[in-house]
Amino acid sequence: MDAYEALRRGMVIPASPLALTSERRLNERRQRALWRYYDAAGAGGIAIGVHTTQFAIRDAGLYPRLLALAADELTRLDAGRDTPLVRVAGLCGKTEQALAEAACARDHGFHVGLLSLAAFNEEPLSAVLDHCRRVAAIMPVMGFYLQPAVGGRVLPYEFWRAFSEIENIIAIKVAPFNRYHTLDVVRAVVDAGREDIALYTGNDDAIITDLLTPFVCPAPHGPVTRHFVGGLLGHWAVWTKTAVALHRQCCQAVQTGNVPASLLTRAAEVTDCNAAFFDAANGFKGCIAGLHEVLRRQGLLEGIWCLDPAEILSPNQHREIDRVCRAYPHLNDDAFVAAHRQTWLQD
Repeated sequence: MDAYEALRRGMVIPASPLALTSERRLNERRQRALWRYYDAAGAGGIAIGVHTTQFAIRDAGLYPRLLALAADELTRLDAGRDTPLVRVAGLCGKTEQALAEAACARDHGFHVGLLSLAAFNEEPLSAVLDHCRRVAAIMPVMGFYLQPAVGGRVLPYEFWRAFSEIENIIAIKVAPFNRYHTLDVVRAVVDAGREDIALYTGNDDAIITDLLTPFVCPAPHGPVTRHFVGGLLGHWAVWTKTAVALHRQCCQAVQTGNVPASLLTRAAEVTDCNAAFFDAANGFKGCIAGLHEVLRRQGLLEGIWCLDPAEILSPNQHREIDRVCRAYPHLNDDAFVAAHRQTWLQD
């Protein structure tokens, strides 16, 4: 199966954090180990250069270096797989920057670009759509509905309806953290007749719920049912093996039409963990440091250092992470990581 067919069928895609030394320089050994962990945990792809990887990599000149490192490591990992890991590159900025990043990602063998529109929050929607068309001419694109609380904007049904008509759009990450806005995207894709656009959840507060819900939309020839086939999530950058198992259980429940109450319980538990890891109580200020802290506790990262020294855990976030770790031990994959960590860390 090729990467694009695998993407359409659905998978777990962790949004990769950035491994740094205490001097805040790229730690290639730990970075490779992190990607090896995702592969071994059963992830279908990895997203690099996205928010969880820290947007500051661009100011630090790390974007091309990181994509080159990923191209080398993921090619090695693909040698042991029947289906290649789907390589997703974050694309940011105004059109000139996004086009340059798309070309860089394409040249390093990335399959799809996750297109952030945060730089267009004040632009008319026609300009945003033109930007999307120009980037999609460079490489296949995954759209991204980013919640306004962390830099996105409200994008109406009309935008997503027009966006879904762009030929090289192959997926959409839906992450407005809003059920009304989520429905807008699903309805727009159905109305555009784009059965080939895969829906991926980025709604950290509703991960399992999105995966379990059959979205039924009216259509000229009768109702059309669409499902979220997977997720591209920073949350899945930690405890990834359990995330893969939960994704599989959700897919089985959808196929049988039988959703056990235990999965609804898991949905609430995952959301509670996300609130701690992503620092929802403080407007997500400690979201990246929170993920680093979980990976540090597992020994995959040496510390929680970010490129920006101001990006640290929020007050009380450490205790919240302690709380959810105690409350939901069945959601972690600590034993799996402990058993394989030294192998992943080998040069």
